[in-house]
Amino acid sequence: MHAFVENLKSIELENVFNPYADFCEHFDVLDAPQIRTNNLNELLDSAIQNQVQTLWIGRDLGHRGGRRTGLALTDEYHLDDLNLKWDTHLIKATKGISITENTATAIWSILNSINENIFLWNVFPLHPHEENKPFTNRQHSAKERKIGKEILFELINILKIKHIVAIGNDAFEITSSFKINGVTIDKVRHPSFGGKNDFINRMQEIYNIEKNTNQLDLF
Repeated sequence: MHAFVENLKSIELENVFNPYADFCEHFDVLDAPQIRTNNLNELLDSAIQNQVQTLWIGRDLGHRGGRRTGLALTDEYHLDDLNLKWDTHLIKATKGISITENTATAIWSILNSINENIFLWNVFPLHPHEENKPFTNRQHSAKERKIGKEILFELINILKIKHIVAIGNDAFEITSSFKINGVTIDKVRHPSFGGKNDFINRMQEIYNIEKNTNQLDLF
C-alpha cells in the first residue's frame, strides 16, 4: 500500500469522518474503511502507471459522496463510470441502494464527455461535519486546510501533475499558492449553490466540448 494512503488513513480530527479509518454504523458494510482504502490505493496505482498528469480539485468530501466512497467528487452512482474509464475494480462500501450527490453528478457529466483520465481530489480530503451531526457538510477549518494543503502538495509531486483544474475559490487559492514550475491552473466555478451552468460552460471551453443544452438537465 502507498505510504501516501497510509498517512491519510492515520489522520484523526474532531468532527471529521475519515473514510479510510472510520466506520459508519448507519450505512457501512463491516469492512467499509478497508474497502475505501483499497479503492483509493488501486486508483492511485492506476494513475501512476498510466501517467495521469491532470488533477481536478474540489473543496472537501461530502456526506452523500466521498464520505461513502472515499473518492473525491465521486458518489456511489458513478462508481461504475469510474471503473469503466479507468479499468479498475473499485467496489461499494455501504449497504442499500447507491445514492447520488449533486456535485459528483456535475463532475461526471463532464468527465464522461472527455477522453482523458483525470485524478480527482479535494483541498481537504476528508469529510468535515457539524458537531454531533455526521450527515452534514461544513467548511473545513484553517487547521484542516493546512493539513489538506500538505497532502495535496505531496499528491501533486507523486503524480507529477502538469495541469490543475481548481473547482471553486478554495481550490484556486490553495493551488495558486504552490507556484510549481510547469503546472498550469484553470479556475472554474464550483457547481453547487447555483454555479452548475457556469461550471459546465467553463469546462466546455477548457476541454473543447460541444455545447449540449440537454446536459444541464442531468442534475
